[in-house]
Amino acid sequence: MNKPKDEENPRQNPVPFNGVKVYRDKLYTSRTLILPKTGRALPVLKGQLSVPASDAEALAYLDASAEHELLKE
Repeated sequence: MNKPKDEENPRQNPVPFNGVKVYRDKLYTSRTLILPKTGRALPVLKGQLSVPASDAEALAYLDASAEHELLKE
């Protein structure tokens, strides 16, 4: 049986099913992070924050931060 072309070449960095990445805040259970470039606010609740997988600015900020770690899905 032939596979559809999409299944033959899966994407290298698939977006999570729900399109959200969750990070753990290593220092605080509640705070608001302000992104330096745009001034947007990212709320930390219960030690975690959720970011849309398409939000390149927030993902870059969190990935570069030693205070946050991406939780495994």
